[in-house]
Amino acid sequence: MGLGTLFGKLFGGADGNSHKATATSTAEVIDYKGFAITATPIKEGGQYRTAGTISREIDGQLRSAQFIRADNHSDQQAAISHSERKGQQIVDEQGDAMFERAHI
Repeated sequence: MGLGTLFGKLFGGADGNSHKATATSTAEVIDYKGFAITATPIKEGGQYRTAGTISREIDGQLRSAQFIRADNHSDQQAAISHSERKGQQIVDEQGDAMFERAHI
């Protein structure tokens, strides 16, 4: 057994474990204060984790930052709505400074 197979089994990747996290289809892009926010909830088991991407063009270059939060929802639409609100909150708190880090 190779290391990849071993780690896959240990962390639920190679044995078809139903607890594997997968990105769900994204919602529409919303414009908020010149930033583009896209909700991309992550399906984990029977729940959806709050996640998304915030983008903005700065000096002719498209900059993006991803966010993932611990909040879980049983309904995909609730996760999308919450992800959009969380993205707006991040924009309000951090503005362009969020692009100085890879993940927020």
